[in-house]
Amino acid sequence: MLTDFGIILIFFIVGVLFVAAGLFVSSLIRPSHPNKIKNSTYECGEEPIGSPWIKFNIRYYVVALMFLLFEVEIVFLFPWTVVFKQLGWYAFSSMAVFMVILVFGLAYVWGKGDLEWDKPKPYIPKLEDFVDMKD
Repeated sequence: MLTDFGIILIFFIVGVLFVAAGLFVSSLIRPSHPNKIKNSTYECGEEPIGSPWIKFNIRYYVVALMFLLFEVEIVFLFPWTVVFKQLGWYAFSSMAVFMVILVFGLAYVWGKGDLEWDKPKPYIPKLEDFVDMKD
């Protein structure tokens, strides 16, 4: 008779075997035609130019965080709209304050320039930046 931990162990082993079998079968079935275009790096539609060891533009992450921030806050509006009539004026005023805070946050981010998508020229450091060449 198996204990509860034995059942969990068997479940874990079956899960690992299932994943391994799926990966093995897919490696047998899938076509493999590598070429220069398929092996190139693809990031947001931009062609990879130059060395990958340059400063990475953090704008991708900033825009993604701004999107998540405002998207998650807007999700709070859906349950509020469903029960709006039962909640009364207090709920309306609290949601109005919430929306004003959202608008101020959007204005702040917009004014700061975090929503701009102009691609700046990458800065590639030179030896002169690190070593004083004046003797």
